[in-house]
Amino acid sequence: MLLSDPYRETEPILSLKRCCYAAWLLVLGAFALLHALHLGADFPNHSPWWMDWAKYTDEGWYGNAAVRAHLLGRWYLPGDFNPAPAAPLWAFLEWLLFYFTGVSIEAARGLAVALFFANLLLSYLLLRIAAPRWMALLAVTLLVTSPFLYCFSRLAILEPLLTTLTLAALNLAVRLPRMRRQALTAAFVGLLFTLMMLTKATAVFLLPALGWALLYPLRQRRALLWRCALMSAGASALSLGLWMALVLRAGLLPDVRYFFFTNVYLKPTQLDWPLVSLWWSLHGGLWVDPILIPLAGIVLLATLLFRRSPAARFLLLDPVFGASILAIAGTLLFMTLQDHPQPRYFAVVAFFGFFLVAQGAAALFTPPATRGPLPAAGAPTRTAPRLGWLMLGLVAIAAGINAASTLDYATHPEYTFIDAARRLTHYIDQHPNGNRILVSTSGDQIMLVTHLPAINDIFIAPESPIPDLAAKLGVYQPGWFATWNYVDRGALEDLHSHDSLEQVAAFRAFDDPERNVLILFKLHPWPDGQVYDPADQDLSHPFPEDKIEAPVR
Repeated sequence: MLLSDPYRETEPILSLKRCCYAAWLLVLGAFALLHALHLGADFPNHSPWWMDWAKYTDEGWYGNAAVRAHLLGRWYLPGDFNPAPAAPLWAFLEWLLFYFTGVSIEAARGLAVALFFANLLLSYLLLRIAAPRWMALLAVTLLVTSPFLYCFSRLAILEPLLTTLTLAALNLAVRLPRMRRQALTAAFVGLLFTLMMLTKATAVFLLPALGWALLYPLRQRRALLWRCALMSAGASALSLGLWMALVLRAGLLPDVRYFFFTNVYLKPTQLDWPLVSLWWSLHGGLWVDPILIPLAGIVLLATLLFRRSPAARFLLLDPVFGASILAIAGTLLFMTLQDHPQPRYFAVVAFFGFFLVAQGAAALFTPPATRGPLPAAGAPTRTAPRLGWLMLGLVAIAAGINAASTLDYATHPEYTFIDAARRLTHYIDQHPNGNRILVSTSGDQIMLVTHLPAINDIFIAPESPIPDLAAKLGVYQPGWFATWNYVDRGALEDLHSHDSLEQVAAFRAFDDPERNVLILFKLHPWPDGQVYDPADQDLSHPFPEDKIEAPVR
């Protein structure tokens, strides 16, 4: 009598498991591809994040050096907003991309979506270091079905690239103990941190997470720990110092200083404002997901309260878990100090918050001794699987709701802003008026869409030879001005130094009640080249020569 083959007996189960994983991957791939459709469409109107300013401005602002280089032959405009010296990496990537695609908002957003795809892969690889496959795929499922990430991963802003570099650095850092050339790997992690800083300066608040991932696995090997820490810090300091030396040599330090100045907001006078700001920063996590983010908070609190339990001890020993907590905490600290939370700032929080949820679920199901290379912490209690199933139930509900919302956004694209920008540019081309230059807060965004030359009406580096908007208008002499819904008195004061205003057209776009009508004005120079000085008279009110129907405030 032949003995039964245990491997043969498990073949049907293994086959079913493979089929389930294959179907799961197909669903994930389908949802990922949704992000690449309709790249010219608006940021979804009537979403919970309608108030975020990025959809009006940031795509144009942070890539304006690349757009100008291709369209105007120069990346730098004196006196205008030039963020590239402080945040060059995104503009550099767009500059390379536009050689192949031409300048377009679809190409810029396609780059952001490609980075989102990379982020999905990097997230999977990061979580697979010490976790089962299903847990890593669960995290990817939460990422790819999230309507919040669908909206913000399709914008050509800095957050997708910052997330890519952060995940790449973390993947290297947690794998460092297995590397042959550990000191060299640590140096490369330091270089990645420099790239993070050259993408967005808020990367400094992610440094604790990166340091934890790099050094915590080496805590029992002190000599190697110090060597890797020094190599990483040295490589980062040297590379960042080299960039700043180039900035100094090129005379661009005032633009770097101004970049940070524009991101400083007036703080309240109340003594308790940091606590209020912290509350709003914590509350802002609900923008990401009203179920999953509170669930991530519960995972964190439960891990700390029951830190002696097997599941909690395993999570606390996982450097990815600690790095995720520190990444979230660092981002929340930035928003608290900034006292100006915007939904897009939570794009980093979304990734690491979903990691905590997936890791917490896996910790409740899998005996620690069977998970990866980390030390065993004992057998789980009988309560753990029950809590795990409850948690998976909540996760499934959240993922289902999110998937439906993402599908709705993806299948109902609107093109109101691109239509408004094109109609505005067409009007200008059909009605010539002086220089074909537009001055507008959203001018860089419009230039990315239609290639209409533009300058900014709110950002003027004070240390440049062009100290204010009035001087900038005298240098560039734009023929057109565009604003959202109303005319700002400060802008009107500067415009009146050189021109009168004639309102000629209005174009509806977006859903923000404060910014849903793009109003176009002709600028008419005063007779005989007259220039008025705002210090001599009040220029902030309409003149008889003006034709302004929009509110002035």
